[in-house]
Amino acid sequence: MKKLLKITTYLSAAGIALLAPSCQLDETIYSSIYTEDFYKTAADAEKGLVSAYGALGGLGGGPALTLIADFSDDQTYPRGVVGRNTLTLFTYDVNYTTQKSNARTNESPQQIWASCYNGIEKANWVIAKVPGANMDETRKKQIIGEAYFLRAFYHWLLAKNFGDVPVKITPSYTEEEALTAKSPKADVYKQIYADLDQALAAGLPSYPTVDKGRVAKEVVSALYAKAALYNEDWAKALEKAKEVINSGKYSLVPDVRDVYKYDKEDASRVENMWAYEADPVSPGLGHQLTGLCGPPGSAGPEFARTSFGSMFAYQAFFNSFDPADKRRTLLDTNYVNKAGAIVPQKSITPITTKGVLIKKYQDPVSTVGLIPNIPIFRLPDMYLIAAEAEARLNGATAVAYDFINPVRKRAGLADLKTGLAKDAFIDAVLQERAWEFFAEGDRWYDLTRTGKFLTVIPKAVNDVYPTRNVTAKNKYFPIPQDEINANPKLEQNPDWK
Repeated sequence: MKKLLKITTYLSAAGIALLAPSCQLDETIYSSIYTEDFYKTAADAEKGLVSAYGALGGLGGGPALTLIADFSDDQTYPRGVVGRNTLTLFTYDVNYTTQKSNARTNESPQQIWASCYNGIEKANWVIAKVPGANMDETRKKQIIGEAYFLRAFYHWLLAKNFGDVPVKITPSYTEEEALTAKSPKADVYKQIYADLDQALAAGLPSYPTVDKGRVAKEVVSALYAKAALYNEDWAKALEKAKEVINSGKYSLVPDVRDVYKYDKEDASRVENMWAYEADPVSPGLGHQLTGLCGPPGSAGPEFARTSFGSMFAYQAFFNSFDPADKRRTLLDTNYVNKAGAIVPQKSITPITTKGVLIKKYQDPVSTVGLIPNIPIFRLPDMYLIAAEAEARLNGATAVAYDFINPVRKRAGLADLKTGLAKDAFIDAVLQERAWEFFAEGDRWYDLTRTGKFLTVIPKAVNDVYPTRNVTAKNKYFPIPQDEINANPKLEQNPDWK
C-alpha cells in the first residue's frame, strides 16, 4: 500500500460554537478537548494540519473538485439522473442543494462552500495556535506555512466559484465570530497573495522530499501563478509560473497517458505536482470518477470493476483533436467488453450513441474503485499559464511560443504555427488547455474568467442536451440559500437576487 497523507476530521472549537444553542445549559463534561489544551505538542500540531487538509475529502470525494465545473463546460456531460443535468442545463437556483429530489448535494456549489470554509476554519486554528506549540522550530514553521497555503487554496476555490466571498483569517471562538460579511473579489485575492507569501517564506521542502499529499514549495508558487492568472495579474502569473518551471524539480512525463495510469502513480509525481490522493483500500479516501466514467454495467476490464455510464465527453470535443494527438487516446469511441470484444460507442447506453468514454480515471484492479488520483496542479499548467501571461503582456513573442510548444511536443504535435496575432495566440493557448486538462475541473473556469462561456456553451450541444440556456449570471454560482439563512451578514450575489 502506498504511503500518503491520511485525511481525518478533528473537532474544533468553532464546530462546538456553531453547534451550541443560544441558551445556557448546566451539564457535566466527562470528556472533551478544548483548543486551550490542544496544539501543545508536535503531535497536536500535525493532527491539526491534517484536519485542515481534510476538507479536500469533501471536495474530491463528491467530487465537487471536478464535477461541478465539468458538468457545466463544453467537454464533458452527465447522464441526467438524480439532478446531474441541473448544472449542464443551468437550471439551478439559490435553493439547489435543498431540492433533494432534483440535485446531488455533494456535487453542488454548497459542497464547495461548506468544504472550503471548513478547511479555512481549521487552517485558522493551526495558524493561531501552533506558534505556541513545544516542538521543533523548523517543522513548526513548515506546518504553519502549509496552513497558510491551504487557507489561500480554499479562498481561491471560493472566489472562482462565487466571486465576492467572506475572507476568514481568524478562528471562530464564538458563534458571532463565525459570521462574516463578503469582501470584494480584489480583497480576496489580496489575502490569497498574502497567505502565499507566508507559505513561501516557511521553508517548505521541495519535491521529491515532500510526503505524498503534502504541499511542496513549488506547489505554493503554482497556486500563486494560477491565482494571479484568474486575477488578471499577468506579470505575477508569469513570474510564479517561471519559478516552478525553472526550479528543475518537475518535468513532463514522456508519455502523457502515463500520468493517469494507476500503476504509474508514483512515477508521474514528477509532473503531477499536487493531487487529491485516492487510496485503494476500504475504508479509504476515494472519489466517484472511476465509476462515472466507465461504460454502463461494468462492461469491460479497462475501466472500473463497477461502472455506470454516467459521464461522457461530447463527440464534437473528441473530433476537435488532431488524430496524432496522444491526448485523444484518453478518450475512446469504443470499449473492450468482458468477453474481450471491441464494442462501438453506438452500444453505450442509455445516454446516447455518440457518448465518448473518458479514460483518465480507470481503475481495473481495485475492488473499491478508489484510484487513480485526481490532479490539482500539473506542470503543463505552468507552461500554459506562462504562455498566456507572456502573450497578454507582450504579444505572441518567441518566449510565449517556447512555453506552449513543449506541451504540444509531448502530445505528439508539431510546434504551434508562428506569426499569430496576440488574440489568436491566446485563443490557441486556451484551446491547448482544453485538450490538456479535460475532465480535471479546469475548462469551465477558463471559459468564465475569459468571458467566453456565453458564446462557447450554447454551441456545446448534442442529442441529449440540444439546448443549453447559459446566461451572464452563470459566471458565478449563487451563494447557497442555506448559507444566507444561517449568516445574516451575507448578501446574495447581485445577479441572483
